[in-house]
Amino acid sequence: MLECCTLGTGGALPLPDRALASLYVRVNGKALLIDCGEGTQIGIRRLGWGFRCIDGLLITHYHGDHCGGLPGLLLSLGKSGREEPFHIYGPTGLRRIVDGLRVIAPQLPFPVQLHELEPGDEFSLIGLEIACFPLDHSIPCLGFRLHLPRKAAFDPQKARALSVPLPLWKELQQGRAVEAEGRLIRPEDVTGAPRQGVTLLYATDTRPVPVIAETGAEADLMILEGMYGSDSKRAQALKNRHMIFHEAAALAREARAKSLVLTHFSNCIDDPLEYLPLAQEIFPDTLCAADGQCFTLQYPERKR
Repeated sequence: MLECCTLGTGGALPLPDRALASLYVRVNGKALLIDCGEGTQIGIRRLGWGFRCIDGLLITHYHGDHCGGLPGLLLSLGKSGREEPFHIYGPTGLRRIVDGLRVIAPQLPFPVQLHELEPGDEFSLIGLEIACFPLDHSIPCLGFRLHLPRKAAFDPQKARALSVPLPLWKELQQGRAVEAEGRLIRPEDVTGAPRQGVTLLYATDTRPVPVIAETGAEADLMILEGMYGSDSKRAQALKNRHMIFHEAAALAREARAKSLVLTHFSNCIDDPLEYLPLAQEIFPDTLCAADGQCFTLQYPERKR
């Protein structure tokens, strides 16, 4: 199961009820953040999922509304008792940005490990397989695909056919090889067909580009920006390299995603729900996120 929460849904400027961009993602008690705008640590405290379990931060790009909350986050992590390394991933230039922001948070009780990314890079964190891809913004910007794989199920019939004693089944189920009747039995020898995992795609601060739909193909959830509500803001969207509601919906439809959540709303949008029908006409399973709203992605067999 993968859980996520839109800590902040604002773009450019914060509003009283709309903090700046950040997404909290949790898997089996471990967590990461995508972006860390102003107000992120307040959102985490309101959410109540904790700081201590956050192992890393993925930064899409280096505009202030996506990384300005980093010093406060690091200080809160330090106050939580963290001693393990904290990992920060971002586009080229990451060290310069982090070093600058850490001028006001220079001493921490844990090491910070930096990982500069190029489009197409893949890595793992908190049990997620993560891939980054290029977006079309005014500065270099990355989108992220987060996939939670699921191990194949243990097959008792295969275990019996290989004469594996019952007391050794648990070892195999936990991923350890065992010896039975002089033969080495590996976990993959007693499992069934691969099972489907769950996928989350996150892309904000971009014009619509084909790679979003391609990378998000069949995603369980796409979280895309809805910076502007309607075509009346097209000139601004083109100038500032952002998306309009219906453009994000068209990408979700092209990707054949299961659902779409819009976020990163301009401060010129008082109520995102006013424009939601413009997206739902194109992709019906579309929602507008609110600060502190949570979403759960369950493995297919566990959906109710």
